[in-house]
Amino acid sequence: MEEYLPLIIQLISGAVGGNVAGSLMKNSSLGTLWNSVAGILGGGLGGTVMGMLGLSGAEAAAASSSMDLSSILGSVAGGGVGGGIVMAVIGFIKKAMNKG
Repeated sequence: MEEYLPLIIQLISGAVGGNVAGSLMKNSSLGTLWNSVAGILGGGLGGTVMGMLGLSGAEAAAASSSMDLSSILGSVAGGGVGGGIVMAVIGFIKKAMNKG
């Protein structure tokens, strides 16, 4: 179960990041549910990308079989930023399609 903890943290952080981005960009917001869905998707992607770049603590946590503060913060950062970015991109696309 502990090997899935970084992923769970990334997904939850992504949902939070998506909702924060939605509240900051009210014109591009998708609503709470869809902000969360886009954020969860972005959280998983953001955590994966940060892991590929070696910036996430998920690999270190998997290798040492324990979570430390740096791996938790890396998962939170990757998930939150990824969730916010994906929500913003989807929100801007939605806004652009509604103008046309």
